[in-house]
Amino acid sequence: MAITHATDQNFNQETSEGLVLADFWAPWCGPCKMIAPVLEDLDSELSEKVKIIKLDVDENQETAQKYGVMSIPTLLLFKDGEVVDQVVGFQPKEALAELVNKHA
Repeated sequence: MAITHATDQNFNQETSEGLVLADFWAPWCGPCKMIAPVLEDLDSELSEKVKIIKLDVDENQETAQKYGVMSIPTLLLFKDGEVVDQVVGFQPKEALAELVNKHA
């Protein structure tokens, strides 16, 4: 499954069912660029467990504010529309896989 780019308009719909890892990022953010290939790897390995979405905080400030995102990258893990976990900053793939598996 490919990583979906969410917007303020479809964010709730994208996170409403199952396990969803939402990456709050921006094009100018260095650590965000570093975590992108990690998320691609995670998506190919865990696509049956988790859907990964990305939200550009510059273009979708409403959603970023709603979830209190102050620094990026911030990754929120949703289960059926509710936030169940959160990590801030670059994370290695193993840590993100563990995060997903804890709630899968």
